[in-house]
Amino acid sequence: MNPTPPPTASDTAERARLDVDVLVIGGGPAGTTAATTLARRGWKVLLLEKDVHPRFHIGESLLPMNLPILERLGVLEQVRAMGTLKLGADFPVHDADDTTHVFRFDRALDPKFGYAFQVRRSEFDAMLFDNARANGVDARMRVKVESLVHDADGRPTGAVARDAEGDRLDVTMRYLVDASGRDTFLGSRLKLKRKSTKHQSAAIFSHFRGVQRRDGDDAGNITVDRFEYGWYWLIPLGDDVMSVGAVCFPEYLKQRQGLDNETFLMRTLMRTPSVARRMAGAERVAPVHATGNYSYDCTRMTGPGWVMAGDAYAFIDPVFSSGVYLGMNSAEHAADVVDGSLRDPACEHALQRAMERRLRRGLRHFSWFIHRFTTPVMQRLFAAPRNDWQLEQAVISMLAGDVFDNPAVLRRLRLFRLVYAVNAIAIAPAALRGWFARRRQVRAQFRGDTLHEGNP
Repeated sequence: MNPTPPPTASDTAERARLDVDVLVIGGGPAGTTAATTLARRGWKVLLLEKDVHPRFHIGESLLPMNLPILERLGVLEQVRAMGTLKLGADFPVHDADDTTHVFRFDRALDPKFGYAFQVRRSEFDAMLFDNARANGVDARMRVKVESLVHDADGRPTGAVARDAEGDRLDVTMRYLVDASGRDTFLGSRLKLKRKSTKHQSAAIFSHFRGVQRRDGDDAGNITVDRFEYGWYWLIPLGDDVMSVGAVCFPEYLKQRQGLDNETFLMRTLMRTPSVARRMAGAERVAPVHATGNYSYDCTRMTGPGWVMAGDAYAFIDPVFSSGVYLGMNSAEHAADVVDGSLRDPACEHALQRAMERRLRRGLRHFSWFIHRFTTPVMQRLFAAPRNDWQLEQAVISMLAGDVFDNPAVLRRLRLFRLVYAVNAIAIAPAALRGWFARRRQVRAQFRGDTLHEGNP
């Protein structure tokens, strides 16, 4: 059993106690989804968020598979009102004609939702937090969980938290949901977190006004563009604002030679003519942010009396905008595990195993594409997409987030891997150079003085 920290002077003055069914750590999309779902099922839920809403956050592009979750939470119409309509994803081809291939979501194998939305995360996350409160969740901001109390069997039974004024809160709970995001509350404390051995990258990004948008129906699409050392995103938001960023390999970041984040970001964006043209005359309207060591996971997602959701378990490169969807999807399944385990403790292990298998399978499909996205072979396939055996539609389904339960999609994604291998043989010298480049980036390490992580 973990010892409870000794009381401080402020503890003796103000010390509150709460007894709840479920404690959720983290008030982002994963935490609020899990908390709302559990509160609707009759459980007493406490959600603790260490920061305050609204707040800036990256990850503004939702996927079509987000929409059923938003509908179940009762907030789809609010998202529709605040969001920018996104009909697909654009992938420019750097050829003589400046071709851009548009992967429209309505061409997915199961196009129930043929669209999605781009959202300002400050508004979106705050709306989900308010919705949790409206559904009976005791949701508190500026309260940080400091430690856990475990029983003799290692199950978390309590937590010690502290608010912004330093007042202590002692919580007793029956189940714990870790939705702490990249803080990885449990993963770090239980030493479960591990960096990806297949992918290393870092992101530098900001918001701009006056960036050129695509024409017509494609004006709200996300653009994903490659350059030699990584890739860019351009995500249209409201009020003529666009989220623009670059995800870079460690090798490239070592070239910054003391440049501040803003200068380095702008020089990076100017490397690619198609991006530079769209940025001509753009005005930055937010600080430049940087974050590194992007990809990781934990060796376990569940344990006795606890479950992880979203980035608390794993984070993968955001090239396909999967982060918010994976967080909310895993949170719904975490809620199922908690609900089922509290009603019938004998089912806990089976429920946890089923959740882990399902979510790991989906992450593998996303990760396989992500790890190869900048390779010569994938560039060749995306430059001339074909729908033989409905493979292009399967890729669109993957881009829409349909990677978990659709057998038709999963079969074709496995076939796509075979097509990838055949193309790798066809351009073997270039494919080998790409493979060696990937291995070199994986071995590279970020340093704080290289990345200038945070704000300028």
